[in-house]
Amino acid sequence: MKYAIVNDHIINREEAKVDIEDRGYQFGDGVYEVIRVYNGKMFTVKEHMERFVRSAESIGIKIPYASENITKMLEDLIEKDNLKLGIVYMQITRGAAPRNHAFPADDVVPVITAYTKEMPIPEANLQSGVKTILTEDIRWLRCDIKSLNLLGNILAKQKAAEQGCYEAIQHRGQDVTEGSSSNVYIVKNGTVITHESNNLILKGITKDVILKACAENEIPVEERTFSLEELAQADEVFLSSTTSEVTPIVVIDEKKVGTGSPGPITKKLQALFKQEIENQCGII
Repeated sequence: MKYAIVNDHIINREEAKVDIEDRGYQFGDGVYEVIRVYNGKMFTVKEHMERFVRSAESIGIKIPYASENITKMLEDLIEKDNLKLGIVYMQITRGAAPRNHAFPADDVVPVITAYTKEMPIPEANLQSGVKTILTEDIRWLRCDIKSLNLLGNILAKQKAAEQGCYEAIQHRGQDVTEGSSSNVYIVKNGTVITHESNNLILKGITKDVILKACAENEIPVEERTFSLEELAQADEVFLSSTTSEVTPIVVIDEKKVGTGSPGPITKKLQALFKQEIENQCGII
């Protein structure tokens, strides 16, 4: 795409630069969001902005613009890039300052950047499901903050990619946490079970949409820790994220989940999720 946001300006993307001592570049000292765009409209933008603010506050970054102003800038960027189907990526760092682990002086100004990217709906994955692997969760203990520090996540994702898999399901000992870039759910006897939203996982915006759909359609839900044994014995398993929507998991460590095909609860939640997209953004 042709344009990008740097602080409160939309500029040509090739002109968008960051200082070599920007703390996001040197320390991963910042937070980010990825927002889905359907029909040129941002999906669940209010919820994404709320999480963006919450993550920034959690690491002591003061966002210099109101959420409404940032939302308007993102809308203008989407329009200027003529994006119909894709994502908006945005981040904020603590700013540029002489390299020092401790926070810089208060006069350092945080830096916001954003850009758009075309991205189709992953139809094949949604219809057929994906293969995954298991891997130990080696990340830090504040996974609820959508931090730029993603080394643990990318190592897990790379491990999955090297084995021809879409995602890595992470676990701490016997307890399943989440995917490298997704929330994970099991279905047992018609009940959806997913990790409680605490410091060990990122509370997904798509997860919130799914749980709301379950509540409104009398699908039982348990938000609790579940074990590797429960995962292995599940009737259905699926994952969710902004870019993956509601994706069935049909293989874990080369073993079939259930029948090896997307299950009825997963399919129902896919339909309900699509309905929510259409309610907010129009028919896709």
